[in-house]
Amino acid sequence: MILLAELWSTFLSTLRDVAPIIFVILFFQLVIIRRPFSHLKNLITGMVYVVLGMTFFLVGLDKALFPLGTSMAEQLTSPDFINPTTDQRISIAWQDYYWVYIFGGCIGFATTLAEPALIAVAIKAQQISGGTIKAWYLRLAVSIGVAVGISLGTFRIVSGIDLYMFIIAGYVVVIIQTIFSPKLIIGLAYDSGGVTTSTVTVPLVTALGIGLASSIPGRNPLMDGFGLIAFASLFPIMTVLAYAQFAEWINHRAQLKQADQIGE
Repeated sequence: MILLAELWSTFLSTLRDVAPIIFVILFFQLVIIRRPFSHLKNLITGMVYVVLGMTFFLVGLDKALFPLGTSMAEQLTSPDFINPTTDQRISIAWQDYYWVYIFGGCIGFATTLAEPALIAVAIKAQQISGGTIKAWYLRLAVSIGVAVGISLGTFRIVSGIDLYMFIIAGYVVVIIQTIFSPKLIIGLAYDSGGVTTSTVTVPLVTALGIGLASSIPGRNPLMDGFGLIAFASLFPIMTVLAYAQFAEWINHRAQLKQADQIGE
């Protein structure tokens, strides 16, 4: 009964949140465009599926993913597991938390590779580019970027270094990469950073950050627990731009080699 009550409450909350979207669609379709809906039955069915899906997803986050991320962070930072020092007055040794960095990288890679938004963007990019951009390679590049970003983000939480230092340095690198990258890939690279922050990645990464900041002495969950999503959005831009630069370099070398063979 408690679960049913929670489901009902979440359903009503989701319905309230989706209501403005429905209102905007109805207003523009009936008042501005002044045409009836085509496939109205499918539209209504789809909206019902959306509301029900969001309801179950939000309850699932609260029951499973958030506790899972917090639990993993607490276990990986437990003194019984890593035992960084026997004297609690000594500063935290960041290198003792290497399993946290490894877990953050692995979970970032795995969740991003399974991210529905990224899969959709990668497939569409492959279709539009005529196969020049490979969907699988793009997904791998973005996943590697998220893995590196989450690992570096967990290091930031452990070490206590200010977030803005990493973000500013990261965007300086992105700007430099943008100048020397193929123009075809720049927009896609920036979008790839955004699609990582979606339904699968965000809940686990957020729970990991908050749990990590709550478990490490001297860290504030509000100040230090958030910010991992910024890393997850920034570093995929770097890796996708790097992937484009590497592919262009390989292509250039192949063309030079072909030209040399023709000359001979």
